Formats: sequence, structure tokens, C-alpha cells
Amino acid sequence: MPRVPRMVVTDPGQKAAYHVISRTALDGLPFGDVEKDELVRIIKRLSSIYCVEVFGYAVMGNHFHLLVEVHPGSMVSDEEVRRRYQLLYREGTAFPEGCLDEYRERFCNLSAYVKDIKQSFSCFYNKRKKRRGTLWGERFKSVLVQQGDTLVHCLAYIDLNAVRAGIVSRPEDYRWCSIGYHMQAGNTDGFLSSDFGMPDVPKSDGVSQIRTYREYLYHLGAIEKRGAAKISKEVLDAEAAEGFELNRVRRFRYRSRYFTDSGVIGSRAFVEACYDVFKDRFHTTREKIPKRVRGIEGMYSLKRLADI
Repeated sequence: MPRVPRMVVTDPGQKAAYHVISRTALDGLPFGDVEKDELVRIIKRLSSIYCVEVFGYAVMGNHFHLLVEVHPGSMVSDEEVRRRYQLLYREGTAFPEGCLDEYRERFCNLSAYVKDIKQSFSCFYNKRKKRRGTLWGERFKSVLVQQGDTLVHCLAYIDLNAVRAGIVSRPEDYRWCSIGYHMQAGNTDGFLSSDFGMPDVPKSDGVSQIRTYREYLYHLGAIEKRGAAKISKEVLDAEAAEGFELNRVRRFRYRSRYFTDSGVIGSRAFVEACYDVFKDRFHTTREKIPKRVRGIEGMYSLKRLADI
């Protein structure tokens, strides 16, 4: 039976949002913590190369979800294409000027973006597990998503995956999803869009955006769904009592993972001094910059030398 053509917006002046789903061909739940961390890292890197805006994601034990907006080529300048080419390969690599339009089309192509994600992860997984062969199942699914309420509902569906699977009681407790990345990592490097699509909240007011989104997310997650877990009434009531804002204790608990996941943690001066001593241990040509641990005043971290 022939494949159904993928529904992709081709209007040169129109952005388009898609919900992408891809599942492994392997049995069970083959993706553990290390695999999930690496898949998030790959998605994050390639999302800085391709002309996409990531609204949300969830990496589960045997599949992943992505909610992305793809920018059309007409909105991407020649200089931007060249910049992204340098990110794809490495800084200083000569750009093939005769391929300008080819790379512009590639960087604005949903299929190329997802293909690179899946291939990069397959190489990592097969090398780690010392295996060969197919990792992913059928071609990825993509759903064209309307902006507005539909997009917000789709984002919430993605962020509730771990709750529905009975893995966590609160969606942000799961670190391999977008709400977890916002709450636990403070949206490091601006990887995710800060626009949660809340129509009644100014886009410039990030605090109110995320608080309003969490309120919507918790109420939606508390709805009974056949065959799936839900957010309990006790958890919903507790969040409502806090006005759907994280108190200082919970913010610290989420940030506390930096005490185990970081290579160096402390004041900016301390982290920079340690980096100067151990910089030869880092397998990168780029200078490492201390990252501020959001939610803990004056604290910075540097990722591990090799395994993060």
C-alpha cells in the first residue's frame, strides 16, 4: 500500500506547527536515563541548527514527542543559513556558496530535521549497546497543529505523558519533558519557546505565562482518562493553594539535581577558576561558560567532562 503523502505547509511566507511522534522498533522500554538524556541533547543541538522553534517535547521509554514550529525559507537570510551551516559542521568550515538554496531548504524542512535527530540517536544507541540494525519503527508521524488553543492543548498532552503513564504524580517531576525542562533546568540556553500560547497573558510576561499554563496543565491532567493515570485531587488542590507557583522549597528540590549532574558547582568565580585548571579534560574546542542555576541566587554550574 503506498504511503500517504505527509501534510506539510508549503506556503513560502507561512510558519507551521507540527506534533511529531516516533517510536522504536524494539520491544519493551529500551530507553533508560542515559538514552533519554542523549536524545534530549541531540534534539536541543539540532533545534539550534534547523529553523524551528520548539514548544515542547517528551522522551519516553520507547518513543518521543515533539511540538515544533518550522520557519519557511523566505524568512531565513543568507547570513543565517551560513551561520547554521557552521553550527552543523564546525566553526571555520568553508561554506559552499553554490549550495545556499539547498541548505536553506534543508534547514527549513521538517523531514530532514527529524531524520537527523533519529539517525544521530541511532548511531549513539547502537554504539552504546554494541548492536546493529534498525532502531526506529515506521516513519515518524506528524500532525499539523493550528496555533492558539489547539497548540496549547497539544503541548499539555505531551507534557502529561509521564503522568498518564503513572511514572510521576506531577508533570514537572519528569525531567525528560518540556515542563520538566522549564522547571528543573530553567529552560537553559533558551532551548524552548517561552510562549505558552496563553491568549490572555502578555508574551513578555514569562512568569505569568508559565503559571497560567501550569494551572491549565494540572486541571487537564486531573480529568479522568480511561486506562491512564491522572493527577490526583490532592495534588491539584495543593498546587491551587500555591497559586500554581513553585515555592522556594520545591524550586530548590528541582535545582538540586545540579549537585549530582554537574561537574563543577558554586559561585561564578569558583567555576571559572576550576575550568581554567581542568580545561584540558574537556573534549571540545569551544570555551565552556558557567551556566547560572536558576532559582538559587549566585550559583553556577559546569557540566561533566565527558558523560553529560
